[in-house]
Amino acid sequence: MVKEYINPSTLFPSEKYGFSQIVTTQGSRTVYLSGQAAFDAEENVIGTNHKEQMQQCLKNIEAGMEAVGGSLEDVVSLRIYVVDYDPDAESDPVAETLKQYFKSDRLPAATLIGVSTLAVKGFLVEIEATAVLE
Repeated sequence: MVKEYINPSTLFPSEKYGFSQIVTTQGSRTVYLSGQAAFDAEENVIGTNHKEQMQQCLKNIEAGMEAVGGSLEDVVSLRIYVVDYDPDAESDPVAETLKQYFKSDRLPAATLIGVSTLAVKGFLVEIEATAVLE
C-alpha cells in the first residue's frame, strides 16, 4: 500500500497545526470510523477540557484501528468537531494533540469544525476518521 503526504508550497504550511494538506492512497481496504468522542468502554466521559477529550478520542480511534488490524499510521483523514472552539486561544489543544499522536511525516488530512454542542452533554470533541489498509 502506498500513502503519500503532500504539502505543496502553494498552500499554507499546515504541518505546524498537526495535519497535511493532501493525502493520496493506493490500498485495498478503506475504513470509516464513526465519530469517536470522550467515552471510555463503559461510557464514562473522560476529560473535562478539550485536550483531555482529544486524547481520549484519539485513543478510541487507535482502539478501533487495532480492531480491524490497523493502527493510527493507517489514518488518512480526520473530521474534528469541537464545542466552543476558540481560534484566538493562546494554546491550540487540537493541534498539540494531533502532533502527539501522529508522526510528523504522516499527518492525516483534517478538517476542524466548531460546533455549539455534540450528542452527549459533556462532550467537547468528536472525531471521525478514514483509514486505508492493505
